[in-house]
This record gives sequence, C-alpha cells and structure tokens, in this order.
Amino acid sequence: MLILLPPSEGKTGRSRGRRLDPARLSFPELGERRAEVAAALTALSAEPHAAQTLGVSPTLVADLARNRALLTSPALPALDCYSGVLYDALSYRSLSPAAQRRANRWVIIVSALFGAVRPKDPVVPYRLSMAVNLPGVGPLASAWKPLLGEVLPLAAGRGLVIDCRSSTYAAAWAPEGALAHRWIHIAVPGATHMAKHTRGLLTRALCTHGVDPRTPERLLDPVREAMGPLFTVELAEPAGRGRPWTLSVTPPAGPAAGIRVPA
Repeated sequence: MLILLPPSEGKTGRSRGRRLDPARLSFPELGERRAEVAAALTALSAEPHAAQTLGVSPTLVADLARNRALLTSPALPALDCYSGVLYDALSYRSLSPAAQRRANRWVIIVSALFGAVRPKDPVVPYRLSMAVNLPGVGPLASAWKPLLGEVLPLAAGRGLVIDCRSSTYAAAWAPEGALAHRWIHIAVPGATHMAKHTRGLLTRALCTHGVDPRTPERLLDPVREAMGPLFTVELAEPAGRGRPWTLSVTPPAGPAAGIRVPA
C-alpha cells in the first residue's frame, strides 16, 4: 500500500544538527532533479520578486531566508518537519512502534522540492508549492511527473494507492494502467480544515489497524471499522477510464468533529 500525502505549508525546523544530505533521502533516482530545483529555489529566493513568483506574502521573510539556506540548515525527519492540521491529526510520534513501522513503509509525502520522501527521510524547512513555475526548471508538476511516474509505481507494487493529496500535488503524478484500478482518492466533504484533519485521522487509522487489502472493494469495511461509527464511509467506482475510485469519509458534525481515532 501507498498512502500519498501532500506536504504542509507550515514546517518545523531545528537550530542544530546534521545538514541536509540528499544522499540520505529515499528514491535516489530523483537526486538530479532535487539538486536542480534546490539550486533554482535558492537563487530565486535572493531576488526582489521572489515572493511574487512563489505566490507567497512578501511578509514571509523568514520562509524566504529558509529557502536561501537549504543546503546549510539542520535536517530533521520529514514527519517532524511537516506540521499543520493533517500532520497533527496523524500524530506520528504517538503511534505504536508497529504502526510507525507501517507508516514508514506506506506513507509517501509528495513535495515540490524533494519530489517524494518517506517519513524518516531527513529534510529541511522550505517554502515552495507544486503550482509554481520555477525559473530555470519550469512548472514543477510537469517537471516531477515523469520521474515520479518511474519510482512511485515500483513503490506501490501490488498494493493500493490511497491518495490524500490536494489537486495541486495530484497533478505531479497519477497512477496509470493496471495501477489505476487500485487508485483510491480520499474525498472529505466540508471545509478545508476538516478535510485535512480527517485525512490525517484516516492515515493514522490505516497504519494503526494494519488495514492492507489488495482491492478497492475490500477496503471499505476495514476502513469503516478503523474510523469508528461517528464517520460515514462510502466507496464509489471510477467515473471513467483512468480515473480513481473515490472513498468518501464524512466526519461527524458538532462537538464530536474534533474526535481522534484511538490507537
């Protein structure tokens, strides 16, 4: 199984420690493109028009400073670096050892800077969206797509692809061929905040309960059991050829909306 997550805009850094070493990241096949994107982002972030090109507020000077120091900043595990609603709900550090091992195997974060990383890969904070047209590289989703198309199908093997990405990051790779029949998009009705929260809870539930069926049809009942009775879970067949299955996970309303799935 692969569980594809988007990165978070918010990222946590550290003040000391070992610098970023690209050789320690998963998917070494992405190394050349990672270096190309990092060099272009570092150069851009020193320009006066950097904020406009990156689509961020000019007041985010600290984020631009991080971009200029990519190769000298202390690195930390990806699931410690990425923060925000989804990652708070996942709460990787509070998972049991067995659930953490599953997360280390199953979870892949699709990144505009690194392409794809696993939970324990040492990364650094940065500010870059997959929607950016990066000078010297081009539109990042297009730049990453052929490379991710080589490594992610191999990582998926014969398992399901559970897609929790936003549309911005989904543009960087879509399963094709036989793998498309095992591709499941996670849809959460409602506000963006609750959608992120629910996707984090779902990732936690899958890793905690070890839910790993081989067909989309066999995913429905285990997810219902793992998420608990407060969530409504429904599975819909693909809308057309090459389209994903859709697993709709509707969270409870009212005070119960912030509920955590117990480990």
